[in-house]
Amino acid sequence: MSTETQAPRSWNIYIIPAAAVLGLAGLATFVHYNDERRAILKGQGNSDNDTTAKGPIIGGPFTLVDTENKTVTEKNLLGNWVLLYFGYTSSPDVGPDQVQMMAKAIKILESKHNVKVLPVFVTIDPQRDTPSHLRAYLQEFDSRITGLTGPANAIRQMAQEYRVYFRKIEEEGNDYLVESSHNMYLMNPNMEVARCFGVEYNAEDLSEAIVKELQKTPS
Repeated sequence: MSTETQAPRSWNIYIIPAAAVLGLAGLATFVHYNDERRAILKGQGNSDNDTTAKGPIIGGPFTLVDTENKTVTEKNLLGNWVLLYFGYTSSPDVGPDQVQMMAKAIKILESKHNVKVLPVFVTIDPQRDTPSHLRAYLQEFDSRITGLTGPANAIRQMAQEYRVYFRKIEEEGNDYLVESSHNMYLMNPNMEVARCFGVEYNAEDLSEAIVKELQKTPS
C-alpha cells in the first residue's frame, strides 16, 4: 500500500533523496505486504454473516486516457476479464519482464485455451509516459495491450484504490527513478479483483492460474 495518504499537488512532493529511500524501502515494503494480506478483493467483502475485522478493499473507479487520448473509465472495461498491471516504461528490468509475461500469457490463453483476456497497462509515471510514448512502448510487446495514463492525481488515486505502492526517487540532474510494487490483478467482468499475481509467476503459470479462476465462474 502506498505510504502517502494525501493526494499530492505535484510530483515534486514525492521526490526524496536516494539515501533516505534505502532506510525506508524495507519498512514500506513490509507495510505494503501486510496490507495486501489484509485486503479484501472487491466484491468479496459483503457477507452479512461475516463480522471479522476487514482490511481495505482493493479496486475502485478511475478516469484515465488511453494511448489515443480517449477517456477510459472502469465502466469501459465491464464485461471483460481484464489482466491489469501497474508499471512504467522506464523500468530497467522487472517492468519489461512483467509486460513480456503478460503478452505471452495472453497468447497462451488464446492459442491453447481459446480464452480472451484484455491486457491493460496502467503507468505510475505519467510525467514521462505520455499516450504516444506509452503506445510505442507497448507495441514492442503486443499491440493488444491497452495502455492507460493521465494526470498525476488521477494515477495516484487509482494506485491508492488498488493498493499499489510507488515512490519517485530523485537522482542527479533532472533524472529520477520510480520504486514500485509492480502489482498485477485479474479482474472479473464486473471489474472486481478476482486474483492477485506476484513477480514470481512466469507466463505458463500465469495463464494456468487465470484459466483456473475462469473455471470457477459459472458460465
